[in-house]
Amino acid sequence: MSGEGAPRWLEWAREIQALAQTGHHYARDDFERRRAERLLQIAAEIIAEHGNLTSDQARTAFSSQPGYVTPKVDVRGAVFRGQDLLLVREAIDGGWTLPGGWADVGESPRAAVEREVWEEAGLKVRALSLVGAYDANRVEEAMPLFHAYKLVFLCQILGGELTPSPETTDLGFFSLDSLPQPFSPHRTAPRHLADALAAVRDPSRPAVFD
Repeated sequence: MSGEGAPRWLEWAREIQALAQTGHHYARDDFERRRAERLLQIAAEIIAEHGNLTSDQARTAFSSQPGYVTPKVDVRGAVFRGQDLLLVREAIDGGWTLPGGWADVGESPRAAVEREVWEEAGLKVRALSLVGAYDANRVEEAMPLFHAYKLVFLCQILGGELTPSPETTDLGFFSLDSLPQPFSPHRTAPRHLADALAAVRDPSRPAVFD
């Protein structure tokens, strides 16, 4: 399903790119490969015409997903201390978010989120439960180049000290009534925070999903 908040040109570009790259992967001859490469270029030109990347930058980003194209996986850790929630400020855009990032090949979702919290915030945590599995593209303010799924986990602190990383410029625990601004919308949306708080208040609450 395409993102409800994504502009149509971005939906078209992502779909063309995915079909073209998959077609290139399974191409049987030079004609099919050239046709797929032209479609990839068209997708990159759409991105360049309407977005903030050049066509070369878009092609470079597309090439980072070889083979059959599938959604990427983003993991986020909801770490509470009492009623206060851990947030980090991303160096790349200055927005606040739950700590997390892309899962690495070869690691489990649990290991991925525990690693990300450690790397971005300096805290050792244990993932206790899945808050929700989300279509990360269903955010009006965000226009990510790739389709992605977001997994938000409720995490328990085991140790460590709050420490910013090269990817984060600030961090801390905040009351949900006084959250810092601005947020990084494609990393953490209001629904993720609301669902995480609901999971803390009711541990028997089932995970939500799109």
